[in-house]
Amino acid sequence: MIAVAENPPGGHLVFPREQHLNAFAKKFASFIRVPLVIHLEGDLGAGKTTFARAFIRALGHEGRVKSPTYGLLEHYKLDSVQVLHMDLYRIGDPEELAFLGIEDLLDERTVLLVEWPERGTGFLPAADFVFSFAYAGEGRDLYWSALTERAQSFDDTAFIS
Repeated sequence: MIAVAENPPGGHLVFPREQHLNAFAKKFASFIRVPLVIHLEGDLGAGKTTFARAFIRALGHEGRVKSPTYGLLEHYKLDSVQVLHMDLYRIGDPEELAFLGIEDLLDERTVLLVEWPERGTGFLPAADFVFSFAYAGEGRDLYWSALTERAQSFDDTAFIS
C-alpha cells in the first residue's frame, strides 16, 4: 500500500520557452528512482507530451518518441529502466484499461507516465508525482505535487531551475 500525503509538498515552475521545459525534464530524469508513477495533467498542448519526450530521451532513448494518443501506450526498454508512456485522451470509459494488463507490465524498474490520468480513475496505480501543466503566455507553468513518501524523499534540487 502506498501512503499518500494529506497536504503534499509541491511547487510551481515557469518555463518561458520549450527549451526550458526540456532542460527541466532532463534534470528531473537524472534524479529519478524507480519504480515511479507520474501523472501528467493539463489542457491540449500545455506541455505533457513535450515533457514526456524530453524525459524519455534524457533516460537514454535515442530513437523517435511517439505520442501515444492513438496507440494508448508506448513502451521504451532502456538499459536501467523501462518507461511506459500512456495517453488516455481517447479513453471513453476507465474500464477499457482493464484489458491492457498494465499491472503485468509494471515492475521495480518502471517509470509510468500517464497523460490525462483522470480518464483512468480507478484503473491506474497511485501517482508518486502529479505534474499539472498550464499555458503562461508563450511559455508554460508547471505545478507539481509529491504525493508519496518516495516522491517526498526526492532531491528538491530537481525542481530548482
